[in-house]
Amino acid sequence: MRKIQRLAAVGALAALTAVVGACSNSQQPATGSQASAPASESAAPTGEATAPTGSGVTKISDIFGPACSQVPTEGPGSAQGMVNDPVATAASHNPLLTTLTKAVTAANLVDTLNSAPALTVFAPADPAFQALEAEHPGILKQLTTAPDVASPNSQLAKILTYHVVGTRYDAAGLVQAGTLDSLEGAKLKIGGTAAAPTVNGAPVLCGNIPTKNATVFVIGQVLSLPAS
Repeated sequence: MRKIQRLAAVGALAALTAVVGACSNSQQPATGSQASAPASESAAPTGEATAPTGSGVTKISDIFGPACSQVPTEGPGSAQGMVNDPVATAASHNPLLTTLTKAVTAANLVDTLNSAPALTVFAPADPAFQALEAEHPGILKQLTTAPDVASPNSQLAKILTYHVVGTRYDAAGLVQAGTLDSLEGAKLKIGGTAAAPTVNGAPVLCGNIPTKNATVFVIGQVLSLPAS
């Protein structure tokens, strides 16, 4: 099991320019109260993080990041299409998050993520998983077909929940917080600035993506689980 953990926990992969996501608002850290669903907005992303408002809830006009221009402009996978869906459903419509969606489904985490009142999700895009597979051939199949894959204690579930925080943050809130507790239990280190945050050193390629119950940050790396 430790071997699987070491394989799955990949160190700093290079930022992947082909990655895309939808991103939103820069605000201060959520206070722990349940954040309300963001209102649907039609404004175009600005490409920069905006001033914090304090709730961790973002809107489409707050989208920022170097890869955000590649997000679909219409349809379910667009920023407008994702804003009113719970996070796992929203991600499933985005063509850049197909591998993540398959992994979440295999780990039986769809309902868990969709029913949570307020989350922050660091979503590795498809090229991040492709880089992981290239480094360790067969690892994705190994993780997604393990006998206990649907268990909350499976290695895949641990990896995925390490990418999720049980409080809603925007980019400014992340940077202000500095260190976050993941759902897996291990800590995440936030660096950089609100306009260019990093997660355990991994760059945010498109941040502040609004969904019904989560703020999503597309990242270019599968985050490494800390050594146990």
